[in-house]
Amino acid sequence: MSQSVPPVAAGRLALEFPQSLAVYDDYAAAQKAVDFLSDREFPVQNCMIVGTELKQVERITGRRTYPKVAAAGAASGVWLGLFLGLLFSFFVEEDLLSILLSTVLLGVAFSVVWAVLGYAATGGRRDFSSVSTVVATKYEVLVEHKHAGQAREILAELPGALPNPFA
Repeated sequence: MSQSVPPVAAGRLALEFPQSLAVYDDYAAAQKAVDFLSDREFPVQNCMIVGTELKQVERITGRRTYPKVAAAGAASGVWLGLFLGLLFSFFVEEDLLSILLSTVLLGVAFSVVWAVLGYAATGGRRDFSSVSTVVATKYEVLVEHKHAGQAREILAELPGALPNPFA
């Protein structure tokens, strides 16, 4: 099942008959072109920057081992225990320190066990940690067809703007 943009968001993100104004290798260059148009009093609400040629980039941040997984679980458990301890302190009339200490210890134990079990369940298929993101390799500036000619004229004044000759 494919995901789609909600109709309200699609309405705000859509141009009626968009035409390509220019294609850039990085977002900063596309943003500079739109800023240049804005500085020349061009109605930039008729423009959009679209990232195209998407790719997923995953940066490996380290090796995962049982001690590292347990330590991360323990850190997570401290926060879980503190949160639950503070909640319990509103309903129980015991010493706050003993409530916090016991819930932190239980949170650490629970989180370490679950983290280690989760890591063991991977069977060594993913012994590294990483962060990933989807990035565009090209950025296309689109403009409403009614304003395309004016936008091209203005953008031609920007050195290195590289207006799309096929638009």
